[in-house]
Amino acid sequence: MRPRRDDPTLSADLVLPSAMRRSLLAGWGPRLAVASLMLGRVAHASPAPARFATVSPDTRLAFPRDHGSHPDFRIEWWYLTGWLRRDGTDIGLQVTFFRINTGHQRDNPSRFAARQLLFAHAALATPERGRLLVAERVAREGFGLAEASGSDTDLRIGDWRLSRDDKDCYRAHITDRALSIDLSIQAQRPPLLQGEQGYSRKGPQPTQASHYYSRPRLEASGDIGIDLAASPRLAVKRPSQGMVWFDHEWSSELLDGTAQGWDWVGLHLDDGSDLMAFRIRSQDGSVLWSDSRWVDGRGQPIEGLRQSLRGLAGPALPVAAATFTPMRLWRSPRTGAAWPVEMRLAIDERTLELKPIFDDQELDSSLSTGIVYWEGAVRVHEHGKVIGRGYLELTGYAGALKV
Repeated sequence: MRPRRDDPTLSADLVLPSAMRRSLLAGWGPRLAVASLMLGRVAHASPAPARFATVSPDTRLAFPRDHGSHPDFRIEWWYLTGWLRRDGTDIGLQVTFFRINTGHQRDNPSRFAARQLLFAHAALATPERGRLLVAERVAREGFGLAEASGSDTDLRIGDWRLSRDDKDCYRAHITDRALSIDLSIQAQRPPLLQGEQGYSRKGPQPTQASHYYSRPRLEASGDIGIDLAASPRLAVKRPSQGMVWFDHEWSSELLDGTAQGWDWVGLHLDDGSDLMAFRIRSQDGSVLWSDSRWVDGRGQPIEGLRQSLRGLAGPALPVAAATFTPMRLWRSPRTGAAWPVEMRLAIDERTLELKPIFDDQELDSSLSTGIVYWEGAVRVHEHGKVIGRGYLELTGYAGALKV
């Protein structure tokens, strides 16, 4: 969705020709809408200049401070995905806020200097529509238009907001002509630190990493509004509830220069366990890095997953073995990209099959962030039975992520 010129949250100096805008926003994108993009793009750039902070394995995350913004790092995102139940129907949910340090005008004392940009994407996957409902916003930080607190999760772009209170309850508020989201999201357990104590490698070089933690199992309740002209009864806010996965990640340099993209999953299983897994794919089809974390219903690690993945350039790397194998491709009629929307995930001695609630969950944000990715609600199958649900994210299938 192209930002609207009449949108009060859009600063005038951000309404730029697309080529200029893309060079200004160079980055990846977790995940994302903007995030998945922002990460891939930064990954293919030269190593992060000294003006950005660097990820260190010696850093120990501390809360609530690390729930907040880290403006000295180049890229950061707060990411919600989950399944909600509304009027007896399953609905997939995605809400993501991104912060980008532009690296520009650091020494400029003017309040108009665009040092930090904030983006937000929201999407609902509704089976009766068969295609995502999507809304986006973008603004530079300041002037009351957009803010990212440095002391706790509190992000705002206009009247869109994602915040956390002292009872560890998140609040997501999104209003748009396409959809509306107003949810309270209660945490039940402390943050789960990914990688090694929150230091999450993304490639063979130690600098290719992020600080990363998850809140895998959050209870969500509130109202969801869906504006479907063909179904007026759905065009009002209705009570919804379900389970949400929350990720928070920040970095200045992520992927190796040969990376093509990545596959990521966050899964809630019916036995109460939760699984995160990802792989970074190279342009020649090999795996540059893979990691996973499976925790039980008490949030304790399930043993037996940590192994060494060999066959990479250089020595064996300590990662958790997670093998992704495409089962079925869906080709987008809009972009022509072939997405592996059904995926087999082999981890330790178990094999899970991921199948989408519908195929067309492609998210094209090329007019705002320059990336096309697939972000989909999936059911988890094992031995022919549904044993859970979650989200699958795919990037790099519509072209390598490059600056």
